[in-house]
Parts: sequence; structure tokens; C-alpha cells
Amino acid sequence: MPRFYCLPPLPSTDTYSLPADAAHHASRVLRLREGDPVQLFDGNGHECHGRIASLPGKHVIIGNLIHTDINRESALKVVLAQALSSSEKMDWVIQKATELGVSEIQPLATERSIAKLSAERATKRTEHWQQVAIAACEQCGRNVLPIIHAPLDIMVWLQKIRGSTHSKFILLPQGAASLQSQQKPDGAAVLLIGAEGGFSAAESDSALLCGFTPIKLGARVLRTETAAVAGLSALQTLWGDFC
Repeated sequence: MPRFYCLPPLPSTDTYSLPADAAHHASRVLRLREGDPVQLFDGNGHECHGRIASLPGKHVIIGNLIHTDINRESALKVVLAQALSSSEKMDWVIQKATELGVSEIQPLATERSIAKLSAERATKRTEHWQQVAIAACEQCGRNVLPIIHAPLDIMVWLQKIRGSTHSKFILLPQGAASLQSQQKPDGAAVLLIGAEGGFSAAESDSALLCGFTPIKLGARVLRTETAAVAGLSALQTLWGDFC
């Protein structure tokens, strides 16, 4: 069933006109017709079902709306701190992390990040990543949008999170521990992933001083985008909704 994101609150009336972008996608791309079923969600955990009542001009009117909130969120809150990578890789990580149930994504500028963003570009990229997350939620059935934070320098971010009580993990090739050997987080888990060239010594040392536990995922060195997906999958398997 096609799903469309709508700014909250969801309609309380019997009919609703889709936003312009969603209406174009429904009528011109998906070529939906009168009577076709659709879902609407607001990103805050709410959804409703309905059917296309009419398609006047560029508008798509949804009728017979029934609210059917379903919780599809993981029991484990995960914050993914991802070093900036090339645009295609970063989009892929945002998409897959959303599908894997991540709660927040914090992009980080690191010494070895290939992507370098000015303040203006960072704002535009953050808006773009939010749209990637929305599309991923439409596809996977999530009703809650992950929070996509604006990029920060890794050293600035480490100081912000230093006093946090979250369970904090940094993926390092020389990591001494496996996730399986760690205790289940009492609250949220933070997963820190480096750029294509990994972390500099100063960055990894600072993370360890801020309470991060070095972990590894097998004996092989993973690409940055692979590491994010593998790490999130491992966390969900051990303590989230995959178990």
C-alpha cells in the first residue's frame, strides 16, 4: 500500500488533500486511481488509512480516513554518529539506518572525511538527508522519523556527549571487544563510525577519553557505509527488535 508523509497533525476530518509533492507522486509517478488504498503518516508515530476519493486537476483527495496507529519502533534507541562520506554513500547510510530503526543520526566532520561542507551546503545537505529519511520511512513502514542533526566537527560533538550516560561504542579495527561481550544498554546506545580513511589518532583517543568502548565487527576492515549497517544490525540483533 502506498504511504505518504504528511506534516502533523494528521487530518481529523473524513477527507484530506495530499500535499503538492505527494499528490504529484501519487498521480503522476505511481499513477494511482480512484478507489486505490493509501496510508498517511506524520513522522510522530501516527498513521491513518484511506482511499483515493478523487483526482481533480493536480490535487489528490483521500477519503474514508481511519486512524490506525501502529508502533513499529525498536525497543532500543540508537544514535548513529556517522563521519561524513561522499554524497552517494551518505545517502545510502541515511536510508539504511532509517530502515534499521535508528533514532537519531549525527553527521560528523572528521579529519579524514572526503566530504567538506560549508555552512550553506551543510544546511542544504541536512534538508536533503531529511527527505531521504522520509522516503525510507514511506518504504519501510516506520511512523516515526529519525532526527537528522546538522553536521558537527567530531571534537565539538565529543565534548557535547562526554557527560552522557548513553552506552557509547566506537568501531575500530583494533577494537578489543565484541558487542556481544557488552552489557545491554540501560538507555540509548551511541555508535560512532569513522570516514573512509578511519579516525585520526587524536580523534580515536579523544573518543576513548569521552567514555567510548572500542569494538570490532569481525576480523575484516569494513567500508564506512558497510560498518554503519553492520553495526546497527548487530545492535538490533542483540538488544533491539531483531532479537
